[in-house]
Amino acid sequence: MAPDSRRLRNALSIREQLGSLCTRDVDWQRGFPPAPNDDVRPAAVLILFGVLDDAPASDDSGHVPTDLDVLLQRRSATLRSHPGQISFPGGRLEPQDEDAVAAAVREAREETGLDPAGVDVIGTLPNVPLPVSNHTVTPVLGWWQHPSRVAAVDHAETVDVFRVPVADLLAPANRVTSVRRYGRRTFRAPAFTLAQSDTLLWGFTAMVLSRLFDELDWTEPWDASRELEV
Repeated sequence: MAPDSRRLRNALSIREQLGSLCTRDVDWQRGFPPAPNDDVRPAAVLILFGVLDDAPASDDSGHVPTDLDVLLQRRSATLRSHPGQISFPGGRLEPQDEDAVAAAVREAREETGLDPAGVDVIGTLPNVPLPVSNHTVTPVLGWWQHPSRVAAVDHAETVDVFRVPVADLLAPANRVTSVRRYGRRTFRAPAFTLAQSDTLLWGFTAMVLSRLFDELDWTEPWDASRELEV
């Protein structure tokens, strides 16, 4: 099979799997801390998958094509909420937003400079609580039909934008358990090491990705006893 035909077949398969997930009855709040009941604010993130142009994954032993990637960004260290962390593009719903999809795409354009015309929205997942900032977040799944140039637009909010091979995220060697201590409480959650940014992907974004991979049956067996303090 020609490379272009194989890439098209792989892309169609991935999109079908993502679309099917959006229609399933899954308790996405399982494993996440509950959000406070008072004054919870709605937000949305764009989980944008696509095909890497010239930087395939280094690990080719998993369940996904080596050229499948996901768009991530690093937040500014000066932000009050989640400073310095790796995240999906996204943010709070604003009055002009028609819905969570509109908010996620708008925020992604404002933060990364992507062209919304090239994004095919596949669907949404059930809301996930984010109690640290008192939000409830709608994950919006998208496919990057026509990738455009991306870069940090406002360095006061975002300092880096990058596309990460999904196969590398799934590689067992890049999976760890993050450990976060809050006084006498200790919170453990799935996390990923990122060679592209020489850092740890942890917290809400890592938990959503890990759960997404589990539900799609993409997860490779990994050693959850490997822990890193954050």
